[in-house]
Amino acid sequence: MAALDLDKLLYWNGVPAPRFVGGNRVRLLQGGDALFPSMLAAIEGAAREVWLATYIFHDDPGAVAIMRALAAAARRGVAVHVVVDGFGSKATLSRLRAELLPAGVRLEVFRPIERWYAVLQPGQMRRLHQKLCVCDAGSGGSTQDGSDFVAFVGGINVIDDRLDLRHGWGEEPRLDFAVELRGPLAGSVHAATRAMWVRSHLWQGWRDEVRQVVGSAAPLAQPRSFIRRLRGVPEGVTAGEAAPVRAALVVRDNLRQRRSIERSYVEAIKAAHSTVDIAVPYFYPGQRFRRALRRAARRGVRVRLLLQGKVDYRIAALAARALYDELRANGVRIYEYTPAYLHAKVAVVDGRWSTVGSSNIDPMSLLLNLEANVVVDDEGFAGDLLAAFEAAFAASAEVAGAPTRAGWRGWLRRTAVAWMANAYLRVAGITGRY
Repeated sequence: MAALDLDKLLYWNGVPAPRFVGGNRVRLLQGGDALFPSMLAAIEGAAREVWLATYIFHDDPGAVAIMRALAAAARRGVAVHVVVDGFGSKATLSRLRAELLPAGVRLEVFRPIERWYAVLQPGQMRRLHQKLCVCDAGSGGSTQDGSDFVAFVGGINVIDDRLDLRHGWGEEPRLDFAVELRGPLAGSVHAATRAMWVRSHLWQGWRDEVRQVVGSAAPLAQPRSFIRRLRGVPEGVTAGEAAPVRAALVVRDNLRQRRSIERSYVEAIKAAHSTVDIAVPYFYPGQRFRRALRRAARRGVRVRLLLQGKVDYRIAALAARALYDELRANGVRIYEYTPAYLHAKVAVVDGRWSTVGSSNIDPMSLLLNLEANVVVDDEGFAGDLLAAFEAAFAASAEVAGAPTRAGWRGWLRRTAVAWMANAYLRVAGITGRY
């Protein structure tokens, strides 16, 4: 069995546990107009490896430019690995394969939907929703502490900001964010993206892989080390608590970190002293999350939610609006963003704790999909994100009027949405009350 194949097996569970590390440089990027040129430069500058994971990889001109940069990197000898979601990228898989595979890009598809009835299988409801890219910085040999990587994490798919798959082209770009990372945390992004690609690879070809492993003497030569790595013991990507920026990669998966993103939000809200600002397109949190928001507002924290005003999915808007009265009755202020579609998944607490990532605050993101957020503990970065928040709030409409505390219509709406959410989770195999 080739060494690369063994590595693929060993790293399938290599998603690092969330922890703050210092010594990072973190740059906020608003929209694909800021992200894609930086990604292109990183891919074009890579000397050894490129890893990319995304939900949607479209074939609009901007996406094709990234596609071709990946192919060009592979042709010059860079090890390029790409994994896309089988549902989100279903329409463009043939174009991706035609552009990437002949160049030598290792393309994998997470849970491909090859037959229409595949969507009825419970496992198909768990999608790859992460947006990750990591490249070596093209300097010297590889390092394990992440200092030789540049990474990108956020909510931006590989698709033009002005193109919506359901509604077509628009004039204004979606409101969305990503971060560029350099420093130790980029090593964690590298490990997480590699693990995601490996899981998709093994999902497709695990029988052949297992046969090769069983038939090879190499994996058994050091059984303790092999088993330890197979179980996902961290590789030791560590860093001191040095300046300038402390940050953590928080991943939600269906193995060891099922509710890690939800916990990071709830803990930050519980500890808030002055402000909580959250922007998210799909908002239907569970009881713990809503309780944290209500209690924060009641103890005097200014809690503001930026939600969709221009709606892409009506059922998602209905779910969010079913909670308006409950939250507003406890002092939470709600704004609806109307200039364009809202796709940002970001938050700032007390002008210091902030997060940027792929996770919505709804059952699909918090309990089903594979997600990735960066949490940053830094006033300077939080200030940049707050400036973007204030501009978005200024362009939004605050939900006004007295909240309705009772009434059979409101009760019926909330009950119907709760029933649908819990029924969806049951079909997907999630038990317990959301």
